[in-house]
Amino acid sequence: MRYEKKFSRRKFIFNTSTIVTGSILSIPILPHQSARSSTDSGGVSIDHVVAAHKKGRFRGWPANNGLWSWDNGRELLVGFKEGEYKLQDGLHNIIRVRPELRKLTRSTDGGKTWKVEYPQRDNYVDNEKGPFPSPGNINFGHTDFAMRVHYDRFFISYDRGKSWEGSYSWNGLFDAKELKGLTSASRTDYLVTGPDSAQIIMAARNPELEHPMLEKSFLVETTDGGKSFNFVSWVVPWTNRYRAVMPSTVRTHDGKLVCAVRCRDPRDEWRPNWIDSYISEDNGRSWSFLSWVGDTGVHNGNPPGLAVLRDGRLACTYANRTLRQMFIRFSNDNGASWDEPIVIRDAHDRDLGYPQMIENDEGKLVAFYYIQREDLPDSAYIEAAVITP
Repeated sequence: MRYEKKFSRRKFIFNTSTIVTGSILSIPILPHQSARSSTDSGGVSIDHVVAAHKKGRFRGWPANNGLWSWDNGRELLVGFKEGEYKLQDGLHNIIRVRPELRKLTRSTDGGKTWKVEYPQRDNYVDNEKGPFPSPGNINFGHTDFAMRVHYDRFFISYDRGKSWEGSYSWNGLFDAKELKGLTSASRTDYLVTGPDSAQIIMAARNPELEHPMLEKSFLVETTDGGKSFNFVSWVVPWTNRYRAVMPSTVRTHDGKLVCAVRCRDPRDEWRPNWIDSYISEDNGRSWSFLSWVGDTGVHNGNPPGLAVLRDGRLACTYANRTLRQMFIRFSNDNGASWDEPIVIRDAHDRDLGYPQMIENDEGKLVAFYYIQREDLPDSAYIEAAVITP
């Protein structure tokens, strides 16, 4: 999730996020949730804070479940999926159940402390009754707004994720000629551009292809409060041979759009996966390749978490599952080139990452990811790396 801070209409200034409906049950912070460790790496200072942990539970995939912020990054909200932790033969040590448990963890001090919340399942999580047609009249400019995108549907909130509305459909978006026959592979990535308008960066797959994981990212706009959604452009064209999905998008200080995507060669399981970036200089009407960002290893790789800093730099975080490490890289030229990668965290299991990242109210980057470590055994948990660049 990303948001614009200003738009010209009525010179209204705001912060925003994503959404789903339902009341929330707060779960008290356990003593270990205040645990933190500090390191100095590559010229940056890093504090590691446990954001959501429970022994015997697997909590993971923040990139699939959303990040939102308000008050210039002082209040942060991160989504994750939870299940029973149990060693498995495959990649993920989780017992999958239906319905899946999806929860939130919130910080009101820029990432120093956290509290887990459990939204009502009928609105924050997919429900069997939806999605319903989007009713329109969505106030994207509301100061407490949040939007959550999950494949073929979305949810909204006007109270910072404490309750949610939805799920709503895209009102015929996939009937557009560019998307006909495709299915949505979208997660939460959007830019608020006005009180009635937003750009949503989504992804689609073609189930008829030999390699259905050959997904591509694209940009959609609404200018009528979510009553209609219109295809604008492919971020990565279908002539590209590789998977390019799970976009993470920012608007740079000079108004360009930069989008980082998770890439994979679906024809070669053992080829290392990677992150690419693309740039648009015409507000998303067209895109061009910008740079290779980082190597995410084998085992299906990892998505990026892209952020823009107040000083104009870009930062991108990602996991390398082969090396079992979290990385961050910085760019001083809008993503055209990147400094040497810095290790954020080491793990003892290859199943880690799926990060999100944002700058907090103190000008520090807060990167979220899931990880398994020997100092917190029998669990996978959400950690926040608070980075002083």
